Amino acid sequence: MFAEHVLSGMRPTGSLHLGHYHGVLKNWVRLQNDHPCLFFAADWHALTTQYDDPRGIEKATWEMVIDWLAAGVDPKKAILFVQSQVLEHAELHLLFSMLTPLGWLERVPTYKDQQEKLSNKDLSTYGFLGYPLLMSADILIYRASKVPVGEDQIPHVEFTRELARRFNHLYGREPGFEDRAKETVGKLGGRDARAFERLRTSFQQEGDAEAAERARALLRESPKLSGEDRERLRGYLEGTGKTILVEPDYLLTEASKMPGLDGQKMSKSYGNTIALREDAASVTQKIRRMPTDPSRVRRSDAGDPDKCPVWQLHQVYSGAECRDWAAKGCRAAGIGCLECKQPVIDGILKEQAPMRERAQTYLDDPALVRDILADGRDKASALARETMRDVRAAMGLKHG
Repeated sequence: MFAEHVLSGMRPTGSLHLGHYHGVLKNWVRLQNDHPCLFFAADWHALTTQYDDPRGIEKATWEMVIDWLAAGVDPKKAILFVQSQVLEHAELHLLFSMLTPLGWLERVPTYKDQQEKLSNKDLSTYGFLGYPLLMSADILIYRASKVPVGEDQIPHVEFTRELARRFNHLYGREPGFEDRAKETVGKLGGRDARAFERLRTSFQQEGDAEAAERARALLRESPKLSGEDRERLRGYLEGTGKTILVEPDYLLTEASKMPGLDGQKMSKSYGNTIALREDAASVTQKIRRMPTDPSRVRRSDAGDPDKCPVWQLHQVYSGAECRDWAAKGCRAAGIGCLECKQPVIDGILKEQAPMRERAQTYLDDPALVRDILADGRDKASALARETMRDVRAAMGLKHG
């Protein structure tokens, strides 16, 4: 049986902003406390659209990883690494390209969407067409059981599940599978072997789900079986074959509720962001300059909070009492816009303070980041090599 890893990656885009924190990193910090997690910087994915000018990718990766650490991602709890430092990702991607129908790639919803959004770039490359395949390799090489994604990325996980299913169908039936399975049943010992066969018959002939679960429990608890033995007998029980690649499930994450300085979604492309570690003076200045309800021309004019971008930030950073004060003060012209903005400034600076403190440790000693990524590379590589050993054997590439 395989460990239930959670895997997530992020393209290196340089320093992250508060939208990334509320949309992704807070969730990573929660997940690392409950699951074995792997988080990686997807620098090869960056090349699918930046192949013509890759000069900034390395620096952007470095800045992004420091932001992860600043946000509270803990290298003692999770494995952090850079995608291109684990070469097995590329090998699995290559092998997947041998068995993936072209039509599967062309129908991925984001393929045409991204081409339209990035119409100024020549994206008629295999790298761009094949990036869902690389994404599947990223997931399947760690046999990840859970992938946290936003709603728009669900099709990528479904694609990965379909690919794993196809791979297992093509290669999961090792030569002489039935004979090997029967031989492996014998390892259970007389009484347990007979019990397993009875349970298997009940499940396959009568559809008895309880019998199947009891048989799985028997496999889990037997000290006489290796991991490979258990996988073989699980396939024999379920009438499939050996599970080589695990079909992942998605963990649906809520879309970030972090608005930008103009009321739109916070995004670098809109120029409305506050960086994760932005200095206090800059944050204060940006919030003070934010547009408010245009009907409040003078201090004495009443306003409508629902028409004010600052009110959206109050939803993130203010408690109920403060929001009530701000809403009533705005509608009655009892407070000015600068007064209304101050609790938001205070809330953002309070959130950022521990991030700046954590980041400073790594800025003062960059070797700490290099060590974290080297350790993560080694741990990720060990898991990847284990998967590739099974993949190569299944595809007839186990030479020597």
